[in-house]
Amino acid sequence: MSASLSPRILQMGLNEGMSDAALAVVVLAAGQGTRMKSSVAKVLHTLAGVPLIGHVVATAQALEPAHLAVVVRHQRDDVAQAVSERAPEALIVDQDDVPGTGRALEVALEALPKSFAGDVVVVSGDVPLLDSDTLRAVIAHHRQQGAPATLISTVLADPTGYGRVVRDDSGHVVKVVEERDAAADEAAMSEVNAGAYVFQREPVALALGAIGTHNAQGEKYLTDVVESLAGGGQAVQAVRVEDSWLLEGINDKAQLSDVHARLNRMIVRGWQLAGVTIVDPSSCFIDVGVQLAEDVTIEPGVQLRGSTVIESGATIGPETTLLDTTVGAGAQVVRTHAEGAEIDAGARVGPFSYLRPGASIGEDGKVGAFVEIKNSTLKRGAKVPHLSYIGDAEIGEGTNIGAGAITANYDGVAKHRTTIGAHVKTGSHTVFVAPVEIGDGAYGAAGAVIRRSVPPGALAMSVSTQRNLEGWVEANRGGTPSADAASKASKGKK
Repeated sequence: MSASLSPRILQMGLNEGMSDAALAVVVLAAGQGTRMKSSVAKVLHTLAGVPLIGHVVATAQALEPAHLAVVVRHQRDDVAQAVSERAPEALIVDQDDVPGTGRALEVALEALPKSFAGDVVVVSGDVPLLDSDTLRAVIAHHRQQGAPATLISTVLADPTGYGRVVRDDSGHVVKVVEERDAAADEAAMSEVNAGAYVFQREPVALALGAIGTHNAQGEKYLTDVVESLAGGGQAVQAVRVEDSWLLEGINDKAQLSDVHARLNRMIVRGWQLAGVTIVDPSSCFIDVGVQLAEDVTIEPGVQLRGSTVIESGATIGPETTLLDTTVGAGAQVVRTHAEGAEIDAGARVGPFSYLRPGASIGEDGKVGAFVEIKNSTLKRGAKVPHLSYIGDAEIGEGTNIGAGAITANYDGVAKHRTTIGAHVKTGSHTVFVAPVEIGDGAYGAAGAVIRRSVPPGALAMSVSTQRNLEGWVEANRGGTPSADAASKASKGKK
């Protein structure tokens, strides 16, 4: 596999082609993952915006199997929900009290239709980078050889923590020994078991029924199937994968971080090859669900998360986070945090803007510095340039909202909407006390508190008489720098 992922691969959809009626996939996701030191199940930790189990299920779906089964136990309901959201066709299988990967596969086989007599691919829910192309190659080899079992192996400079693949003098696989059970010469071996297999259903079912839990961990090891089959005179195959990073499992948060860094580099490079300019790849993070068009420019310090979509010619960043946000062609978004927002073509957002869910910025609209928009629509060419909060509002085409504006949308019990028409001009420090409506072409004076609807073309003002109390500072703040300055200024006028 190459060192980059193309945008097509990243979309995690089903592979084009025909379903394989002779194939089932079993995903092992029952483990607790204690080394994660987390209240969240290991397979639910996210990687590039998707839970680990989501990556594995997507790979399984890409194989187009006749059956997909996921074995669960720890935080059963949460894991099952995450699987069902992504693969509603998946069969959720509960592992019982017998521990071990061997038992997990055994209960999965029992849940498959008895009529199914094909091949069973077994993968782990915590190995997210193993891709469908690699698995297809292993399946093809397995079928060509007519093997009862084929495992995936790789060679590691440091094999600590992995089961070792033991071969005989002819190079045939005779067993896989877990590290805790390995003799000194076996522990010194560098070829390791990746924990992914292809089995013929009937031979593996028989072998599982014959193995026990007599080992250092008291578990029913799936790896014991290899020795059982090989000892019975059946040829067990092993396909060695050169790119060992494809097989990296995640057991703690340090490994999660390492795998995320690798995956992100692949995602970023994939988009670069697809025509996206990414100025500083090391500071840019892109989730797998993001869609980018050609000629998008990503400045340093950008995070694109969730289902964000960015159209051609848009510039994002620097220092911007977009979550589930759409950005139209030619728009510019600078030093902005946006969640669930829509930014249309040619719009300008930032710096230091905050777009909350439901914010919709129309074509050629503008949201400027220190502006927060929530559940509001700015129509074509509307502008909120400075220091404002706009919540639960609709702002018409070509309208300009002066600096320091606030839509007072909450009365302590309920939220209310503000509707501002087209080509309205409001002065600085205007407060719109919702519900209120401003007609097309109206003006608002500076400092207005608008409590009643304003007719089209009217000027809205909050009128109060300004009073100046002469000599107040000298009388009430005597001896201060202000009083001294006022005294000198008064004497100078005389």
